[in-house]
Amino acid sequence: MLNLEVRTQLAESRLFRQVDINLVEALLNNCARYQLMPGDALIEQGARNTTLYLVLSGQLRVYAGGRDMPANAILEPGDCAGEMSLIDGERSSALVLAAAPSELLGIPHERMWEMVDSAPLIARNLLAIMTGRVRNNNLKLVTTQSTSLEFEPASSVDPLTGLHNRRWIDNTFMRQIRRCRQDHAPQCLVMVDIDHLGRINDRNGYLTGDNAVRRIARTVAESLRPQDLIGRFGGDEFVILLPHTPFAEAQIIAGRLCAAVSTADICIPPSREPLTISCGVVPLKAEDDLTSVFAHAEKALKLAKANGRNRVEALS
Repeated sequence: MLNLEVRTQLAESRLFRQVDINLVEALLNNCARYQLMPGDALIEQGARNTTLYLVLSGQLRVYAGGRDMPANAILEPGDCAGEMSLIDGERSSALVLAAAPSELLGIPHERMWEMVDSAPLIARNLLAIMTGRVRNNNLKLVTTQSTSLEFEPASSVDPLTGLHNRRWIDNTFMRQIRRCRQDHAPQCLVMVDIDHLGRINDRNGYLTGDNAVRRIARTVAESLRPQDLIGRFGGDEFVILLPHTPFAEAQIIAGRLCAAVSTADICIPPSREPLTISCGVVPLKAEDDLTSVFAHAEKALKLAKANGRNRVEALS
């Protein structure tokens, strides 16, 4: 029998979201649990892997380019590793290391498919996880402007969220803006702010606040299209450039981001009140430079926060 703590951990994971654990409990009871210390390798790049690992506690980091490159993804409680080899049966394409003392539940691939037969909703959740992973990978590919940029120093990456930082935003956004202007294509910018982050920092401390920033950044990034560009603007703000996107469509996309965060059940104890974001949306005009469009988007964002937060406001 699974104890209450493990059942709660499973129910809060992305893999078993909205799944009746009773349907798969017998299969889960026979799954092994693993303890890792910082630096331990869970999956070696190029090795065969026949297990899907569910993170129960701690933190893992995924390195597609090897140990000497920045981490491509950070996996926390509720995330899973090894789903790619579960789907395609190929050798692992990335190195997965423990970044903190971690506990994992190992589900052999054949048992995972038995669980899918018992609870088909798991397949939908697995597809959502895979889609988010592919979107993140596509985002990195789209924003790579040349071979040299592919190996750009880690100074262009925000260490907390894994997103690109302000330096990268200033360089890359301007190149993409010029490209859209040459194509006479519409484009818009979305500025995102985490609601009440200052209050979270005051009540729970900055480590808790950092965790909220990291989780929301990942949720927002996974909800974007492959061609969209996102970076951490600073503090609790992110900016998103939407190439080839009309103003009306940009507002719909921003609304989808708000909904994705509010329904992701990202909660901070003790209130357990779900975290939300506010968005300001503006179109880019021919005369705009980055400074002016950022200022315009900031006005729209302030309007969203003044009107109650967890909403989108747009200024043409």
